[in-house]
Amino acid sequence: MASDAGRDDFIIAIRSAFLKKGTRQKFSLFTLLIISILVLSLEYFKSGPVDTFRSITKDIIFKGSFFISEPFVYIKKNYYNFKEHLQMYEEYTELKNKKYSLDSLKNENKFYKSENKRLKKLIDEKNVYSNEFLLSKVLLDQQSPYLKSVIINKGFYHGIKLGVAVKEKYYFVGKIINVNFLTSRILLASDLNSKIPVIIEPNGINAILSGQGHNDYAGLEFLPKLKKIKEGDVVYTSGVDGIISEAIPIGKVIEKDEKLLVEFFVDYNQLKYVKINK
Repeated sequence: MASDAGRDDFIIAIRSAFLKKGTRQKFSLFTLLIISILVLSLEYFKSGPVDTFRSITKDIIFKGSFFISEPFVYIKKNYYNFKEHLQMYEEYTELKNKKYSLDSLKNENKFYKSENKRLKKLIDEKNVYSNEFLLSKVLLDQQSPYLKSVIINKGFYHGIKLGVAVKEKYYFVGKIINVNFLTSRILLASDLNSKIPVIIEPNGINAILSGQGHNDYAGLEFLPKLKKIKEGDVVYTSGVDGIISEAIPIGKVIEKDEKLLVEFFVDYNQLKYVKINK
């Protein structure tokens, strides 16, 4: 009873739906339903005319679908081709720019290499003279706790003289203690055996700079008892020995462990080139 009532309710609902539609809408819906049923039923008929009709219908649908979709496929294919060509052009432009940059860097590198060779040749193989000094390269550093000296690539063939002052930029390094034909030895101001006459400014106090075996500082000897020396005073060569030129900056006065010392302006650990006074 319950199932019969449910089926009756379903039929009543369908009938109500048709009754609510207009006459034209009812006919259209009914016609579409009949056509759909007929099309689906064709698959179950195996007679000659039906097969022919079904085959022709399928061909028309398939061919029609192919021709309708062909423009869209063509547009899609050309769109992707255009996109691919555009991407290839961008990559080509980028590679071209990189090539130009690489060529520019290569040319710049060649220029710097040739310039470096030219300058190296100028320094290493030619005498660099001025009215005041001769430029020389440090060949060998023989520094030890007991010996502070270096070997340079200039000798008496180049005009080097025994006892003359040696500078790095503007600052005092040491003096020539041995001259060979093509090389010379410099005794650094930091050596224990180094004794250099100096003058301390601004008060003009004379003293002797005494090496301590330390690359950072040296001591002061023969200071006057009533000394007027303070930290920051600058120490120069005095030139009283008649060999070392005067007024070459050496360092500045510092106080360490209640002793007055001279902190060198030169970094002895970084000596590469020096200038020898003529």
